[in-house]
Formats: sequence, C-alpha cells, structure tokens
Amino acid sequence: MAASGVKPEQDAYGQEMWNCYKGHSSYEIVEREDGLIDIGSALPYFQEHNNWPVHEREAIQRAHGTALDIGCGAGRVALYLQQRGHKVLAIDNSPLAVKVAKLRGVKAARVLSIRDIQTLRGPFDSIVLYGNNFGLLGGMAQARRLLAAMRRIASPGATIIAAAADPYKTRDPIHLAYQQRNRERGRMGGQVRLRIRYRQFRGNWFDYLFASTAEVRSIVMKTGWTVSAIVESPGPGYVAILQKS
Repeated sequence: MAASGVKPEQDAYGQEMWNCYKGHSSYEIVEREDGLIDIGSALPYFQEHNNWPVHEREAIQRAHGTALDIGCGAGRVALYLQQRGHKVLAIDNSPLAVKVAKLRGVKAARVLSIRDIQTLRGPFDSIVLYGNNFGLLGGMAQARRLLAAMRRIASPGATIIAAAADPYKTRDPIHLAYQQRNRERGRMGGQVRLRIRYRQFRGNWFDYLFASTAEVRSIVMKTGWTVSAIVESPGPGYVAILQKS
C-alpha cells in the first residue's frame, strides 16, 4: 500500500468496490457530520460509457492526449479513454478500488491521494474528475492549492474535465439548514464533511465540496485555469471544463 493510501480497516469505499465487483452487494452509505445518512448504489462506478449521464458523455469527448483520472474508483473513465486510444494514469486513495480498476483492465493505476498529485511527473493533457469528483477539492483554499498543483503537472494546452453538483438546487430543509450552518462557520454552503461506511468498515472524515457554477468560477480565478465551458444537465449535476491559461 502506498503511503498516501487509506489503511485497510478504513477502506470502506474500497470494500464497497471489491464486493460490488465480486457480485456480493452494490450499496454504499454516506454519513454526514450532522448525522444525516444517505444510502446509494455502487453500480454507477462500474457503468459503461453508454449508460453515463448525457452531460458526462458529452463532456468526456473533450479529453485529449495523455490523461489523468483522479478518484478513478472502479476505473470506468480510464477504461473508456483507453478504448479511445489515450494513455491514461488512474489514481485513487483506496487500495482496493485501485485493485478492482486493474482487474477490470486499467493498464496504469496507482494508490495516490489527490493531495499528493504534485508528486506525479506528467505532463498530462487532460485531467478528469468524474463521479462528482470536483468535490474532492474540498473547499476554497484547498481547491486553489490543488488547481495550482494540477497546473504544474499539466501540458500547455491542458484541459480539466470536472463533474460537479450545485447544492443550492434543493428545497430540503435539512440541506438548507446545513448550508446555513456552514456559512455561519465561515465555510462554503456546499462544503460537506462526511465519511463512507460499508458493512463493518468506516472511512475517515473528509471535506467534500458541492459548488454552484458561480462558485466554481470564483474558485478557479487566479489559479492559472479558466472556465471555458459548463456542460449542464436537467438536475444539479454539471461538468466544468477548465483550460490552462
């Protein structure tokens, strides 16, 4: 296990990937710091390109050259880009997720946290953050640090293709109250502290960011990247296309 990977007993996400891969179960549990529990499916991490959301299918066509797949999970993005002839490096901080990605045919996959991407040599022409993985940027300050690190390992004409979700497209009073509490604490409204649980496994708490398109533009400002396009969807999800400036 790489130093930047999670410990086996804390790799709830990886256990979820492994058991879904083995056909045993396909659920995931997301626990928010305020006690909110959400249950979802692990199956989207394994979907073929034809079953991706339309906005993700459209945006991924902008990938070019050598690609970095951040938070690769079971490897759906890396596998698709490989099929299109791209050289791809897939990274995830979950050792078991990386194992699953390799077993499914991802040629180059490493256990590495997004916080350690500055250790990669690059250069990468495309950097993909799918599965709402713009959220891995965590918050305003950390996002700007990570975007600066991405710029250093990116080629001159590089593109970031980042799936995100607008947290403000909701009327749920529980979410609205949490957003207000965040603002009162000096955090972004959609800055969520959560952990993944699966069976007896509990992952570490981490910050995960849901952001509006206006907030993405604010984050990106003065980072050496520009927002060149937003690929919308009917719901809160969208893909932000960033170009190295």
